[in-house]
Amino acid sequence: MPPGHQDSKKHQGRIPDMSKRKLETCFSPALFEAEGHANSIVVIIDILRASSAICTAFANGAVSIIPVSEIAEAKEYKSKGYLVAAERDGSVLDFADFGNSPFNFTKDKVCGKTIVYSTTNGTGLINLTLSAFMTVIGSFLNIAALERWLVKQDRDVLLLCAGWKNRFNIEDTVCAGAIADMLLRSNCYTTICDSTLAAIDLWLLASPDLPGYIEKAAQRSRLRNKNLDDCIEFCLTPDFTDKIPVMKNGALVADI
Repeated sequence: MPPGHQDSKKHQGRIPDMSKRKLETCFSPALFEAEGHANSIVVIIDILRASSAICTAFANGAVSIIPVSEIAEAKEYKSKGYLVAAERDGSVLDFADFGNSPFNFTKDKVCGKTIVYSTTNGTGLINLTLSAFMTVIGSFLNIAALERWLVKQDRDVLLLCAGWKNRFNIEDTVCAGAIADMLLRSNCYTTICDSTLAAIDLWLLASPDLPGYIEKAAQRSRLRNKNLDDCIEFCLTPDFTDKIPVMKNGALVADI
């Protein structure tokens, strides 16, 4: 697990170093201001389950993922013969090949394939950020590789939580806090963003028992109620893959 609670005061009250890259966090798509991040790398975080599923797909050999927001568009791709992963509120859509559990994206299904992907929160958020310098996908599954990759890019970073239908959620904020903590420890970033510091505080609180803390999350209950919670422990696993899903020319592709 990324470094955490042993230095809980490290980022508190620090004086920003404006020679360093800027690090910010946004708790909800409703708070995202595209015009302020045209030169930033936006990291989309939707750990239960879209960003975890995307990272898993690339770890298992997917060539690309085409994110679509609308069900009608996903259906059109399906009629053209594409493999489609699509859900709403956790339930697989009737025309889709499978939903957005990372356990669906096995090597035998996705290796060498292009996948059309449509989810409740994650895919709409990807399209919302297309005016940014770059959009990438983050999760616990690729967290260490993501930190190394971001440090190499020499760009400001915005950690954008998918939330739940434009509301704050615990699980994405905790993951954003873990990523932010690692980036600030790299000594390449600075922040005066209250959301970033709050996310780090939440991560430091959660990190001694992450699965136990995520039990509080509303999405945890939603998934349990639909018998879709078998992948939660996996979604909280650090460093399953070193692949970084990056949005290029209308599709996500893997960078390392």
